[in-house]
Amino acid sequence: MLKIGVIGAGHLGKIHLRLLNQSKKYELVGFYDSNREYAQKVADEFGYTLYEEIDDLLQDVAVIDIVTPTLSHYDIAKKAVLLNKHFFIEKPITHTVEEADELVALAAEHKVKGQVGHVERFNPAFKAVQDKIDQPMFIEAHRLAEFNPRGTDVPVVLDLMIHDIDAVLSVVPSPVKNINASGVSVISETPDICNARIEFENGCVANLTASRISLKQMRKARFFQRDAYISVDFLEKKCEVVRMKDAPQQPGEFDMILQNAEGVKKQIYFDNPDVDENNAILEELETFAEAITQDLTPKVTLEQGARALRVAKQIINSFSKK
Repeated sequence: MLKIGVIGAGHLGKIHLRLLNQSKKYELVGFYDSNREYAQKVADEFGYTLYEEIDDLLQDVAVIDIVTPTLSHYDIAKKAVLLNKHFFIEKPITHTVEEADELVALAAEHKVKGQVGHVERFNPAFKAVQDKIDQPMFIEAHRLAEFNPRGTDVPVVLDLMIHDIDAVLSVVPSPVKNINASGVSVISETPDICNARIEFENGCVANLTASRISLKQMRKARFFQRDAYISVDFLEKKCEVVRMKDAPQQPGEFDMILQNAEGVKKQIYFDNPDVDENNAILEELETFAEAITQDLTPKVTLEQGARALRVAKQIINSFSKK
């Protein structure tokens, strides 16, 4: 078992603490939080060992789990790398692209493994269709949430949309060519609603919408590719794959047949995969343990986290100039 410590015991940090305490791949050594009074309450309630200093916690572990506000990500991760500690870091990887690039280089230099917490990669519905998404040419995603003051210190792009940015980048094998975006601040000092159009060099277009002032929750993505339509409901953990193939000469009574203007007939059929239930946060943490112990590439690398942040910042810059 890998000895691990958690830095940050807020809403998400407490979830990480609970799951790591249950995990068979980690030994939870303790945690640190800069809010001493709050941290003591967490320690008293759950029995986790509270460390007074980050440095002391780092000395006692092989892996550190960084679940703090984004502004502190780089400084904590750099401290871990310089002590040759592997680190899991919540999304977005850092506050700036420059920090992300420096962290990638530093981790490579010290041969330290890092993984970014883009948890939707481990969503069972997305996992079920990942191998079926092949050269998508149009992607549409909506991520809508009810208002919650937590997270409004950053634009909705970094708060919500970055999940879909990472998911899209993971299935489109092409560099980004162009980005156009619009953002509106409604209740926060930073944009609460954003729409972004990402064009890739291979011709794929992704249209992403994120809002944190909606009346209902929605986390859906649709992928359109040659002869197939794939939908993923990240919230309900459901997916659907609709495919087309050449229609048979003698269609069955219940076959769904389409005919285009040129007279070509296609049969529509469903190819829905099974969705295996999981705890996505636990899985992302435990796959990182496997990457360390088996010397594998982490499922969400620091480079991928940096790329998602770079695209997010381009989106923010795009609507900031308007």
